[in-house]
Amino acid sequence: MDLGTVEERAAALMPGLLEELSALVAIPSVAFPGFPSEPVHRMARAVLDLAHRSGAETARLLDVPGGYPAVFADLAGPPGAPTVLLYAHYDVQPAPPEQGWTSDPWTAVRREDGRVYGRGAADCISGILVHAGTLQVLAGERPVRIKLVVEGEEEVADHLQDVLDADPEPFAADVFVVADMGNPAVGVPALTTALRGCVECTVDVRTLDHPAHSGLFGGAAPDALVALVRILAGLHDDRGNVAVPGLTSFPWVGGDVDEAAYRRDSGLLDGVDLVGDSTLASRLWSRPSVTVTGLDAPRVATASNVLIPEATAKVSMRIAPGADPHRELRLLTEHLRRSAPWNVRVEVREGLAAAPVAVPEDGRGVAEARRALTEAYGRPAGAIGTGGSIPLVAALRRACPDAGVVIWGAQDVAGARIHASDESVHPDELRRMIVTQARLLTLLGGAG
Repeated sequence: MDLGTVEERAAALMPGLLEELSALVAIPSVAFPGFPSEPVHRMARAVLDLAHRSGAETARLLDVPGGYPAVFADLAGPPGAPTVLLYAHYDVQPAPPEQGWTSDPWTAVRREDGRVYGRGAADCISGILVHAGTLQVLAGERPVRIKLVVEGEEEVADHLQDVLDADPEPFAADVFVVADMGNPAVGVPALTTALRGCVECTVDVRTLDHPAHSGLFGGAAPDALVALVRILAGLHDDRGNVAVPGLTSFPWVGGDVDEAAYRRDSGLLDGVDLVGDSTLASRLWSRPSVTVTGLDAPRVATASNVLIPEATAKVSMRIAPGADPHRELRLLTEHLRRSAPWNVRVEVREGLAAAPVAVPEDGRGVAEARRALTEAYGRPAGAIGTGGSIPLVAALRRACPDAGVVIWGAQDVAGARIHASDESVHPDELRRMIVTQARLLTLLGGAG
C-alpha cells in the first residue's frame, strides 16, 4: 500500500478514533493495589471490542494468573511473511486531585491547542489507537503476520512476564513494535533506541516503640523521620549526582538534549538549578537517577509535638541500559542500610527490578522504521533515549533474542505529560504514527 493511500485512509479514520479515545479515557483502569478492579476488567473488554471492530477477528482475552488479562490476537499474513508483534498497555496511572488537574482526568477534553486531555490519553491509550488505526488502514491487506498484545499491568506488577517466560512461543516474532513512547515534540520524528530500567525499594526506619513528647524526650532520643531524611540525603552528592557506589553508567553517544526545551517541558521553576553534571542526554538516558516517590509520615495539618517513632519512604531508581537490575537494586539497598545514623533500626524491602533495553541500530526492522518515520513526517528521523521503562520489552527480547525492536508512539515528550497532571495527546501525532506503522508493516512485508 503506497504512502498516499495510507495517509488518506488514516485521515478518514481520525474522527472515529477520537471518539474511541474519549470512551477509553472515561474508564479509570488503574491496576495499582487498593484501586477497584472492575474498571480494569471493563477496559480490557473495551479494548477487546475495539480490536474486533478493527479487524482482529481472533482477538481474545488471555488469562494472566495473579493479574489482569491481556488482549491477544494472532492474525495471519501472506505465506513466508515475517511476524510482527504490536504491543501497548491499557492500564493507566492514578490521577489524584493533588496533582493539580485543570479538568476532570476521566473526561477527554479537546482544548484550543488541539490536544486531547485526560488520564491515559497518551500513556498508553494512544498506543492502543495507533495499533487499532494500523489494522483499520490495512483492512484485509495485511502484508505480514500480526500479533497484538495489549496488557493490563505495565504500570504496576506486570504478571504477563511470568506467562511469557513459561511459554514464549505465542509471543514469538521477527520484530516487536512497541507503541508506548513518543517523539521529542509534535512533528519531530525519532526512534527510541534505549530504555533505562527501573528498580524500587521501600525503606522503613524505627527508633521508638511509641510517639514521645518532643519537649520531654527530644534532644537525646532520635526521631525516625529525621533519621530517614538523613538516609535519603545520602543518595546524592552535593552536585546532585547519584552517590550509590558501583552503579552502571556511561556517556550518551549522540545528540544532546536542548536545555531550554528541557526546562520548559519539565516545568522547572525559574532560578532552580539542574542537578548532576555530564551532558543532559547522559543524565537522562545513560546514567542512573534516584527519586523518592513516596513518604509515610505525619501530615503537616495533623502534626503534633512528638518524636516520630517510625517513617517509611519508597525509593525508585532508573538504571542505565546494559545494567543488571538485580545487581543495581542490591547496590541501592546496601547503600541505604549503610547510610543509617545512630544505629536506628532500618528495614529495606526490595521491590520492582525491571531490566533496561538497548536497541541495536542495525537490528531487524530498524532501517524500515526510520524510512517509515521519514516518509510519514516528511523529515529525517532521529534517535533518542528515554528514562522511561517498559518491563515486558526486556522479557520479549529474552524470549526472542534475534528479533528486532522498534520503540515509538504518539506520546510526544514536549507536551504529553505522562504520569502527571493534564496528560494529553495531539491528534496529529496519532494520525502520523498510524501512517508510520502501516508503512512499516508494508515495508517489512516487502511491498515497498
